[in-house]
Amino acid sequence: MNSDATPSSSTGTRRIAIDPVSRVEGHGKVTLLLGADGKVQQARLHIVEFRGFERFIQGRPYWEVPVMVQRLCGICPVSHHLAASKALDVVVGATKLSATAERVRRLMHYGQMLQSHALHFFHLASPDLLFGFDSEASRRNIVGLAQAEPELARHGVLLRKFGQECIRVTAGKRVHGTGSVPGGVNKRVTKAERDELQAALPAVLRYARAGVALVQRLHAMNSELYESFGTIRSPLLSLVGPGGRLEFYEGLLRAKDADGKTLLDGVDPKAYRAHLDEEVRGWTYMKFPYLLALGKERGWYKVGPLARVQNCDVIHTPLAEAERQAFRAVHGGALVHAPLFSHWARLIELLHAAEVIEELLRDEALLGEPTVTTGERVGEGVGVIEAPRGTLIHHYKVDGNDVVTLCNLIVSTTHNNQAMNEAVRVVAAQYLDGHEPTEALLNHVEVAIRSFDPCLSCATHALGRMPLELEVVDEAGARVGLLRRGSS
Repeated sequence: MNSDATPSSSTGTRRIAIDPVSRVEGHGKVTLLLGADGKVQQARLHIVEFRGFERFIQGRPYWEVPVMVQRLCGICPVSHHLAASKALDVVVGATKLSATAERVRRLMHYGQMLQSHALHFFHLASPDLLFGFDSEASRRNIVGLAQAEPELARHGVLLRKFGQECIRVTAGKRVHGTGSVPGGVNKRVTKAERDELQAALPAVLRYARAGVALVQRLHAMNSELYESFGTIRSPLLSLVGPGGRLEFYEGLLRAKDADGKTLLDGVDPKAYRAHLDEEVRGWTYMKFPYLLALGKERGWYKVGPLARVQNCDVIHTPLAEAERQAFRAVHGGALVHAPLFSHWARLIELLHAAEVIEELLRDEALLGEPTVTTGERVGEGVGVIEAPRGTLIHHYKVDGNDVVTLCNLIVSTTHNNQAMNEAVRVVAAQYLDGHEPTEALLNHVEVAIRSFDPCLSCATHALGRMPLELEVVDEAGARVGLLRRGSS
């Protein structure tokens, strides 16, 4: 790391840029505006890449869409694959899928939830949590984790491998499969494939439980940090299933305010536009969703594991429910808003996904023939699913020639856009005010963003140490300081 610093301008105003943000795919940067007193006046997370999926989906035959939209992401393509399929189920009149089709899709989806959560926690987040935000950058990565905690790193690899195998047997490939189609599925799960997955489950459940135990220990050892780091209060949004249970594949929308009071409940996802809107701001390509009932200023919210685990009333699988109760007991049932608690919630969801997969593999309907259901055609469909990072909305209109005429996507990281910006602002104020920027500062800001597991282009994870540059300029735009970190 090289650094260069010279005195600031006569006004003392400084703009700090972190470009790019590391461990995410796509292009994003952070800018911080410091006043003459050295305090943070403004913090922004900029998404400087334009993807254009909503436009180039238009004009394509609807049956191509579930495969095309997966190219948004290499880690959670299943979420886009299934959200698009669910929206187009409506278009082809598939009001109810066959039992086999539903179970195959669920196995695909819960396998993806498991593998994505494993990747994020064990490979990307745990080095910061285990070694500390201020530890040497050369240690704070998956290689350092494997050297210091080889068994933990191995567990993460095997959990992700198992989730990818669930995807392979249901979608045909581990990444960008084709198993789900409008109205159903086109691939069968064989008995041999089912038996192979079942044989691996005892170890998977053991590793998942150990992961939850680890994050609980980390919290106990660093409770003050977990409680204070980047805390931002906001409403929460997610799907919930029957009886208010935690649900990733199918459900109704529920929102709570920052104190836990219900704002929305039982909302059919197809009516999302009656409750949500998006604001466009000129300095980023990512939109800012908000709850219409609260307006643009107060209506932003959080989605993802921390929202889901607290929005639901129960988790129907016993091991994960016991862990949810332990999570809630830490604050006496009050909502938790500190971003680092997302990792605890994420591991509870990983355990739940393993338990649901166990249920699905015992269900003989999983082994039925692949089927496609159709009915009376309609011209519009909405599909909503809980992706690893939060609620995912796909909305399409299709004309009489089977061509897509409208595509609207609200991806999980977009829902969290304002929350991430607020977390950056809070962390910068906590650790930057009155101090010169350092490598540790860069990582503190990134830790805040990383706790949301963001996909900036909706988006894959990029492992390793990406180039990072923090530049200090005066208000006229002249550079007065530079801190640069090279790539690995």
